[in-house]
Amino acid sequence: MPEVATKSKLQGASFLTRDTDPQDVFISQEWSEEQRMIFQMVQDFCLKEIQEPMLKSGKELDAATDREQIIALLEKSAQLGLCGIGIEEAYGGMDLDFNTGLLFSEAIAQGFSFATTIGAQTSIGSLPIVFYGNEDQKSRYLPGIASAELKAAYCLTEPSAGSDANSGKTSAVLNEEGSHYLLNGQKMWITNGGFADIFIVFAKIDQDKDLSAFIVEKEFGGITIGAEERKLGIKGSSTVQVFFDNCPVPVENLLYKRGSGFKIALNILNTGRIKLGASTNGGCKFALTRGIQYAIDRKQFEKSIAEFGAMKHKIGEMASRTYCIDAGIYRTGHLIDQKTEELKMDGEAPSMAKIKAVREFAIECSILKIKGSENIDYCIDEVLQIFGGMGYAVETGIEMGYRDARITRIYEGTNEINRLLSVAELTKRALKTKELDLMTAGKKIPGSVLKNLSPFKRRKDLSEEARLVNGIKQSFLLISGSAGKKLREKLVDEQEIVMNMADILAEAFVCESALLKVQKVRANKLEDKQRRKIQKKMVQLYIYEALDRARKSAKDAIASYAKGLEKTGLNQLMGRLLPEYDVNPKKLRRQIADYVIANKGFDF
Repeated sequence: MPEVATKSKLQGASFLTRDTDPQDVFISQEWSEEQRMIFQMVQDFCLKEIQEPMLKSGKELDAATDREQIIALLEKSAQLGLCGIGIEEAYGGMDLDFNTGLLFSEAIAQGFSFATTIGAQTSIGSLPIVFYGNEDQKSRYLPGIASAELKAAYCLTEPSAGSDANSGKTSAVLNEEGSHYLLNGQKMWITNGGFADIFIVFAKIDQDKDLSAFIVEKEFGGITIGAEERKLGIKGSSTVQVFFDNCPVPVENLLYKRGSGFKIALNILNTGRIKLGASTNGGCKFALTRGIQYAIDRKQFEKSIAEFGAMKHKIGEMASRTYCIDAGIYRTGHLIDQKTEELKMDGEAPSMAKIKAVREFAIECSILKIKGSENIDYCIDEVLQIFGGMGYAVETGIEMGYRDARITRIYEGTNEINRLLSVAELTKRALKTKELDLMTAGKKIPGSVLKNLSPFKRRKDLSEEARLVNGIKQSFLLISGSAGKKLREKLVDEQEIVMNMADILAEAFVCESALLKVQKVRANKLEDKQRRKIQKKMVQLYIYEALDRARKSAKDAIASYAKGLEKTGLNQLMGRLLPEYDVNPKKLRRQIADYVIANKGFDF
């Protein structure tokens, strides 16, 4: 049997090699009253300050014409404490724990493109100082960011340096007096750049191999701001190019250590990835509820379209995916908080403990970024279809959501990059640092397959679902071991196979997270019987679909590197690990849809 994970063994990606006790995972039913109040406060702010004015004016925010309005919104949000959610109280912030910060990210999604604006202020624009700044830097800048007196931006991407961020050409040269670095270069796609007062800028000092990071004030001079970019979506978010021409930066504004910028960038991106997963899931819930309400009101053939099977298919499927991804998000957020406390107990400073905790769960962060961003694209497309022609019209706001959602698969690292990173990081932990013993777990697969030769029997205790989820995990271990042995160092160049592996890995994590959630809900009787039943059905539907996706990824991967008897044998093993799951998907979708339609929205 796999080792059982305990609170004293908090290790990223250990879901592959250990069983987790459902009682050890955090689920959304456990939010405190204070956390629920924060969520409601953010929702109320979005409704009053963004949604209602937008409906009244009939137009979305546009940074090219509404800059002052966007700035005013940021300052109003700061009055509620929302710009300082990750900043220590000593510097004027709320210092929310990580999981509550994810809840904030879910709620602020209802602010549409403003979510990107405040997201840059509270995450990439301020966290480099929160985590890596010295006392003087924190005292000088964090109170102003928390109050929105200082607007913050993050300057990493360059025309020739996107996913390969460390190849940036922006340079920093120490002046003759040794008092200032002179920055020269060009940055692009800079969120909040049109009105930012300070910039976190990444540049190479002299001919260093790695980037360094600097806190740069606009008032330093030598900075030119480009025009607002004309974008497909998130038009209410300022996006510009920023040019540095001998911009003088005091030496005391070097952030952390020389050459540490790339490490800073990667660690901040990890936090941004899971926050994006939470934000997109918030968008899914909002869009799904809008779709349900419209389907109820829309009459065709003398009945509500919500009564039609085709609509129930869409609604049930969206609800299932959204519920299950949600389980993975808050499971991970809580693990990060637990890991932070564990590291602090071991003597780590609070800021470094947070960074190391997020870094520990970098694989899960990438998975949730991928799953969340792809789910919001799926959901908003289906909701637009429910709205029909009205969804294509500007007045309903659905087409705006459709355009805004598309960027989520690109920023915080493209989904392709995140797929490759999740497998690369896992491989490094297994082979180089020996943190994960994937090899031993993989060797147990043949024996476990033989034990599962008999058909599953329908039971009420979710043991069948647990065996299926374990099969998805084992299918990943089997393919990663087989492909690694066959291709060795060439595997890194076979990106198609690696992405197949990443998709199986992601399904294993989301399936297990959702199953653990529903097991805990049922065991603790946290909600009424009917809601418990619906949650079980959402998990069953997701597993049914995930098995299909895992089978396809496994089949494609095997066909890409194996042939002959090896291929036949691997496919036979996959058939054992990923068997047919005897549920009625149509019935499940209809039952889920009937419940959320009766409740006039998604309220899980």
